[in-house]
Amino acid sequence: MPPIEVFRTLIPGNFPSLLAITSESEAGPVILTGVLLSLVVIYFASKLGAELSRYLSLPPVLGELIAGVLVGVSAFQLILFPEDGITASNSNLMSVIHLIEPMTDELADLIFKTQSEVISVLAEIGVIILLFEIGLESELRELGKVGYQAAIVACVGVAAPFAAGTLGLIALFHVPAIPAIFAGAALTATSIGITSKVLSELGHLKSREGQIIVGAAVIDDVLGIIVLAVVASLAKTGEVDLMNVLFLIVGATVFLLGAILLGKFFNQAFVSLAQTLKTRGNLVIPAFIFAFFMAFVGNAIHLEAILGAFAAGLVLDETDTRKELDEQVRPIADVLVPIFFVTVGAKVNLGVLNPVVPENREGLIIAGFLIVVAIVGKVISGWSIVGNNEPVNRLAVGVGMIPRGEVGLVFAGIGAASGALSPALQAAIIVMVILTTFIAPPFLQLALKSSEAPEQSLDASN
Repeated sequence: MPPIEVFRTLIPGNFPSLLAITSESEAGPVILTGVLLSLVVIYFASKLGAELSRYLSLPPVLGELIAGVLVGVSAFQLILFPEDGITASNSNLMSVIHLIEPMTDELADLIFKTQSEVISVLAEIGVIILLFEIGLESELRELGKVGYQAAIVACVGVAAPFAAGTLGLIALFHVPAIPAIFAGAALTATSIGITSKVLSELGHLKSREGQIIVGAAVIDDVLGIIVLAVVASLAKTGEVDLMNVLFLIVGATVFLLGAILLGKFFNQAFVSLAQTLKTRGNLVIPAFIFAFFMAFVGNAIHLEAILGAFAAGLVLDETDTRKELDEQVRPIADVLVPIFFVTVGAKVNLGVLNPVVPENREGLIIAGFLIVVAIVGKVISGWSIVGNNEPVNRLAVGVGMIPRGEVGLVFAGIGAASGALSPALQAAIIVMVILTTFIAPPFLQLALKSSEAPEQSLDASN
């Protein structure tokens, strides 16, 4: 029996009808109730997971991801999203709300979808703020020094898994060309949010390895968007829209380079504005206006909003107020960023790993192949670094590119929606995304232990 039906049987027959929700106009307060309860669950789970992970000497972000899995579709089913046929009747959190506010199934589904959308938006804002914070913590001059190395790492990290995955699926598993290309494209992704958070927590964000990884992840994200546009067009029409691809390439280049170059002129104006304003938030509010505007522009020209936020952080990193701004942004990030990581984990469906289900077996076999390609294809990118006179932990660079995270799930979702992926291939991609997302943080920590220039030592020397 669905959870809502179980709770419905517990409600007395003479429950006052005037307390029941009967129309959409009355649903507003209940939606707020659902959002607040969801946030309670998310924050409790994220903090508990982070603390346990820290206690085990693992990156706290790994604990937040695992906490998300536990409260999501794979375990307690508290934080769910209306994907793959999930409705209000599947949500235990909605069952609690239904006990407090009786409602029809139609209104329950409406409230469930709306509150899920609110949480999704908060998660998106969380990752935007995370990338803005990472941009503030990254030094543009240092990032520029490793720019060409990061570009090579990104290109190898995209080309190697794409080619190996596509050709391997066709040759070994006889997958048709278009689905194989789509799966190969999913292997190119790198989750800059997860990687940069781990680097920050481990104190290696400003190390040479950290700068190369972050720079490569940003370029990888741009390349991934272009690859996604190509394969999505191929899946829908059977041919590639060259004008759209050209637009993305030019748009991404102009946007990132233009933002950084214009930033030199913007810095003085920003500092003057912050000094002119006399009310609370005179520094952080203008900074967020700039960050959200850049994120808006990035999203509007069909790039990623997080790229715009990262560029905004890089620009403001050059101002004299950077340290003060970083201190003011950090507590805001502490509030919103955990929502992003918990929701990423909550959307992970471990059911695709169950070999008892016949439909999963083919997918698990293909997943094994994709996982090997996903890991090896990114790890070898670390050995593509050339022209370097300083020692670099190449293994750490390669491992830092492994996690696919939410980016890989986007590829899987678009592929499934276009009809290009079979259920087995879609399950295989999801398994690959799950494994690469969860193994990367602890392995990156192990790889970085051999690095001799963590962020703390750099800061101490400055």
